Amino acid sequence: MTASADRRAAVWPVLWMVALLAGITAAGIGALSLADALTATGLPDPGQVTTLGLPFVRAGGEIAAVLAVGSFMFATFFVPPQDSGVLDVAGYRALKMGVAASGTWAVCAALLVPLTVSDVSGQPLRDHLNPVQLWSVTGLVDTADAWRWTAFLALVVAAAGRAVLRWSWTPFLVAGSLITLIPLALTGHSSAGGAHDLATNSLLIHLLTGALWAGGLLALLAHAIRGGGHAGLAARRFSAVAFWCFIAMALSGVINALVRLRVSDLFASEYGWLVVAKIVALCSLGVIGWRQRRGPVAALQADPQARDVLIRLAFVEALVFGLTFGIAVGLGRTPPAAPLDANPSPAEVAIGYDFAGPPTVARILLDWRFDLVFGTAALVLAAVYVAAVIRLRRRGDAWPAGRTLAWLLGCAVLLFTTSSGLGRYMPAMFSMHMAAHMLLSMLVPVLLVLGAPATLALRALPTAGKGKPPGPREWLLDVLHSRWSRFFTHPVVATIVFVAGFYGLYFGGIFDAAVSNHGAHLLMNLHFLMSGYLFYWVVIGVDPTPRPLPPVAKIAMVFASLPLHAFFGVVMMGQQRVLGESFYRSLRLGWHTNLLDDQHLGGGIAWAAGEIPLVLVMIALLIQWSRSDRRTAKRLDRAADRDDDADLAAYNRMLAEMARRENNR
Repeated sequence: MTASADRRAAVWPVLWMVALLAGITAAGIGALSLADALTATGLPDPGQVTTLGLPFVRAGGEIAAVLAVGSFMFATFFVPPQDSGVLDVAGYRALKMGVAASGTWAVCAALLVPLTVSDVSGQPLRDHLNPVQLWSVTGLVDTADAWRWTAFLALVVAAAGRAVLRWSWTPFLVAGSLITLIPLALTGHSSAGGAHDLATNSLLIHLLTGALWAGGLLALLAHAIRGGGHAGLAARRFSAVAFWCFIAMALSGVINALVRLRVSDLFASEYGWLVVAKIVALCSLGVIGWRQRRGPVAALQADPQARDVLIRLAFVEALVFGLTFGIAVGLGRTPPAAPLDANPSPAEVAIGYDFAGPPTVARILLDWRFDLVFGTAALVLAAVYVAAVIRLRRRGDAWPAGRTLAWLLGCAVLLFTTSSGLGRYMPAMFSMHMAAHMLLSMLVPVLLVLGAPATLALRALPTAGKGKPPGPREWLLDVLHSRWSRFFTHPVVATIVFVAGFYGLYFGGIFDAAVSNHGAHLLMNLHFLMSGYLFYWVVIGVDPTPRPLPPVAKIAMVFASLPLHAFFGVVMMGQQRVLGESFYRSLRLGWHTNLLDDQHLGGGIAWAAGEIPLVLVMIALLIQWSRSDRRTAKRLDRAADRDDDADLAAYNRMLAEMARRENNR
């Protein structure tokens, strides 16, 4: 066996060691906290197989999950593909490792279904191995159902990854592997109790950024052990990702901890001590990452062969990550400290917070509750845009102030919609939900599209240069020119996605099923934003689209959607069945009892507010059309000046010849 083969053979034992360390740590913490857990739940002991097996399998499975994320990310962004777009050797090896990790994650998630049912019921695992019985029981246990979905999603990602050879498909695998983690964020301590909206959102950010950081590290470690090429480039790109992931993990972790316990409880309970241990582990990871950035990453830029120090530090960091994941799983198995609010209201139990009273102008404007997902996105998008504009101006290039103003206004409206009193009342009242829907799908996308973010990014991002690996600018160009972009920017597809969401969501039964679920609210808001952005990008976008449309076709798209929106609002105002009635009544808000009138108000908001942005779009299109005509006229005038009005002279000669022939008849 050659030295290269020896290095490749050493990769999997290292990864298994990390997973084994995570599993043993989680199982040990689970065994130590078993008595407190049984006391808190009042359930009998399900047996050692479940007590030790559940945390062990979960921790090991989570290591496999982040390895899948990191491997697909490595193949997509850390090493360049071949000129033909096919993955090179390093990218293909990372892809295969991601497929294997996704398959392992699917197996672990499937095993966790009966283990979870056994744990929740307090019965031994052997009593829940009948597949038919297990399938019927799983739907009654939210956590077990989440593991069932996780197993299915991970299996789909693994199967899809086996058919991929080209770079253009790998971003979908990254997204798919991240989606497999979402059911985790929607279950456990963070999904219940007071302030669970903040807890769930912070855990979602914590899990996804942690997966990118830990998974990227494991993929980089495997690549370095194998002795693959582009090690300096991969280490530099991973270092940038790890820095921002560390910040996001630290902030979201602090928020999540503060939601669950007081600072004084940190050293007064087992749960608090585990939080302290996780904080220490995270700080250790930050220190090791800083040393990597200052040492091996910098050294690899000068000498691609200087990877020994990188391997040693990355291996230590991977082991710390294994401990951290084990502690995190053990933390999820440990009963938290006494709740901050011992007598939560029905609204606080269902939504995560209570209300001071009915919505008023003052409460809508001043009673804010920051949305960790969309509020943070608004601030980050604004900051990144301003940074790109500053980079252009430092380079001596101009950027229209109107575009900057439009983008910042769009970010401000997004922040207000999701984090102000409007966002606070949105889950509890249909009228407030509809007002937010209109803003997120009709106004925010218009403003963001007018900001021309793609054009700004292409001008601000550096070009990779001939013979150099592609970077963010080249990735963006590939996305804009991809077949997927051409498909979704087809005017018929964009219009259907934009309009059908209204009817499918509210008249297709989706809203009734989703109104009580926090994760479903996040998906709805995301759909409103993305479908609106897609439609307005095609219609009025300053950024070029893969399918350029003449102004007449754009105006036709607007006129086609106008009556559909108006009809939706009219139908909603006449609807006699209350959507989401059981959920709204379960909140027991004494000031919100006439649900039908509130729904009719929501229909009126959809009918009235939905037309205003579309009218603004019409005005913008007419202005663009006028400017296009002026540019065409100026171009013709310049051409005429260059050739002494040759086209006009030829046209006059043609008229003169026609007149001569007419006179000779």
